Amino acid sequence: MGMPKNSFSSLAEQVATTLRDGIQKGYWKKEMPGRNALAQEFGVNHKTVEVALVMLEKEGLLERQGRGRGRKILRASSEERRQLVIMILTYEKSDRKSSYLHELVHQLQTAGHIAKVTSKSMQSLGMQPKRIAKFVEDTDADAWIVAAGSGEVLDWFSRQERPAFALFGRMTQTDIAGTAPLKWPSYQKFISRLVELGHRRITMLVRSERRQPSPGRLEQYFLDQLEEQSIQIGPFNLPDWDDTPVGFHRCLDALFKFTPPTALIISQPELLVAAQQHLALKGIFSPRDVSLICSDASPVFDWCQPTIAHVRWDEASIVKRVVRWANQVSRGVNKRTQSYPEAEFVDGGTIGPAPRTP
Repeated sequence: MGMPKNSFSSLAEQVATTLRDGIQKGYWKKEMPGRNALAQEFGVNHKTVEVALVMLEKEGLLERQGRGRGRKILRASSEERRQLVIMILTYEKSDRKSSYLHELVHQLQTAGHIAKVTSKSMQSLGMQPKRIAKFVEDTDADAWIVAAGSGEVLDWFSRQERPAFALFGRMTQTDIAGTAPLKWPSYQKFISRLVELGHRRITMLVRSERRQPSPGRLEQYFLDQLEEQSIQIGPFNLPDWDDTPVGFHRCLDALFKFTPPTALIISQPELLVAAQQHLALKGIFSPRDVSLICSDASPVFDWCQPTIAHVRWDEASIVKRVVRWANQVSRGVNKRTQSYPEAEFVDGGTIGPAPRTP
């Protein structure tokens, strides 16, 4: 017979328990002491204290405030937290492979919840709010996370009793908790760079929910920036296309048929890779013939030559915000706040001078 499993706690877990009790009893009020001070107080290694503090962060008790500052105490109540069944509704099935989604599921499970990605995506449900609503109502869940939802879909979620969180999507005009990277400063940078390199025919390719029934805030900002650069705007800059692989390739063919764009801004890594391949088969290469920028990031870009110009955001920061919301909901608190950590523009080898018109 093997040894029976025991429930002995690690030293870090014991320290976390002591810290948790101290917070609940009001021993510390607004801010925790630094890890070195706590290590000296408890007579343990500072690394052990750091592990314990991170545990309490994941529980939603503490929040980092920056280098050199103690962690902020978010909750000093002894109220129990219940386990939630959290369903994540993605835009399309391929989103299940994204690194941030894997990390989000892992962190939610680490925090004690049951987190799952739904078998159906919004796209497989036809992006129709009625079909999505029926699917949600037929699914057993305590809370929902909606990735890249349209305004209509997020508005429906915001009116339900079950708490919902908007992960990206058109949430700015909706009373729903959510987070998304703040990208407009990056857009300003790369549009200015393109104009400095002589680009005047600049096209953005985004999925349907970002352009219908009207351009999203970021897409409208892109158009406004072109106008500020004295570039006349029209359907060429933000074209409509059938939201399928065939529709995407047809759109590219139409754009490059007569007076092609000199720069393409593409919303998703998979679309950028598809565009690169499609254009290369027609002898159109970046940056010689067209500059390419992806408004999102992907680990795939690390393997590309030339390097891909793109907009990068901190996945860990986004995941942390979602987990914090879930932990608050598990205590009966559904704060409908929205946060926007700033993204950054990463220049790359796919940007070059605008090709000369023959």
